[in-house]
Amino acid sequence: MWQKHRRECRVSNTEPIWPEVRPGGPRFHCVAALPAGLEQAGAAELLALGACDVRLLRRAVRCRVDLTTYYRLQLQARIPFRLLRELACFPCRNAADLHSGVKAAADWGFWLPPQRSFRVDASGSIPGLSHSHYSALTVKNALIDLQRERWGQRSSVNLETPDLSLHLHLDAGAKTGKPMASLSLDGSGNSLHRRGYRVATGRAPLKENLAAGLIALSGWDGSVPLVDPMCGSGTLLIEAVCGVLKRAPGLLRREKRFAVQNWPDFDPALWEQELQSARRLEAGSLAGGIPLAPVIGSDVDPQAISLAQANAEAAGVAEFMEWRTRDVLELVPPSQPGLVVTNPPYGVRIGERTSLRELYANLSTVLKQRCSGWQLWILSGHPELTEALRLKATRRIPISNGGIDCRWLNYQIR
Repeated sequence: MWQKHRRECRVSNTEPIWPEVRPGGPRFHCVAALPAGLEQAGAAELLALGACDVRLLRRAVRCRVDLTTYYRLQLQARIPFRLLRELACFPCRNAADLHSGVKAAADWGFWLPPQRSFRVDASGSIPGLSHSHYSALTVKNALIDLQRERWGQRSSVNLETPDLSLHLHLDAGAKTGKPMASLSLDGSGNSLHRRGYRVATGRAPLKENLAAGLIALSGWDGSVPLVDPMCGSGTLLIEAVCGVLKRAPGLLRREKRFAVQNWPDFDPALWEQELQSARRLEAGSLAGGIPLAPVIGSDVDPQAISLAQANAEAAGVAEFMEWRTRDVLELVPPSQPGLVVTNPPYGVRIGERTSLRELYANLSTVLKQRCSGWQLWILSGHPELTEALRLKATRRIPISNGGIDCRWLNYQIR
């Protein structure tokens, strides 16, 4: 479908905005699970928040942090799904290696005494361990065997609210020839993309962290207008405003604890310090007191606009946004050039694509007539539809949206 082209990712030389010496104890390895295509943006974000030794992986970034920085990432990072604290990484050729490696991976008397509950999730595969459920079961059995040998009793498994969430990743070692297992603690609990502000969602909404990453790639900084003419439940625009006004996503999880708060080495004073730091960052304007440029979302569906308004209220940014019930052909942009960002429907059946080609063509016509000097960023899941724009993209960034191979496309409107 799409031409297979992807530029090599390189981590930018972004300087951390936090001092190097912090009272957070020794550093440990952290793996941030990311949407596919946002590895570079995720790496830049982690660097800016104080992580070091950042290395790009497939759908992830590995780095080193101390406890202070790890807490900060949980509260402020916008792009990761999860932030995993690595306990151990060991050679793993089969289930027996996994069983013995898990038992030796950590001080389980500290992390998982029998009175504490746990759950195990798994990803990746090696020959003989290709099913994630079986791999997770092997980890569970190894821990229970160890507990019974040592204490004569075992922990219970709790899939909903465990005291400890473990994550196993298996790497077949295609490049090195050495299969490896990595066992980590999940400090998030629920996926970090669930900010807590979504009162409801429309059809096929973007995940919040994916929306935040797309806005980061667009470079919008709040100084020029931002418009979404097919805004749905408003996720792109809400994430954009929260980002430039430094509204930490972790602060919106009002009634949900982070899994890290159940860890035996949890430091309440350090956590509170990072909570207060995140709250102090919140702003009502850009740097220097400059007002935010107009942010306008419109959609032909009045129910979608109602959802967007409710979500913006819940996120605490409604006062900075304007919502309109309008067709694409009725788009009236601000006079100052800015950015149009949108995630239009991609179409599944042939008939849908025929009608959607007309929608894309109408969008192009309106932009050429009324948005000269603007930029368009559009998330497209089908090249046949973007051909109807009759525009030449200046950037094509591969992105996975819910398993759909997409492109985040940038056009200069003239």
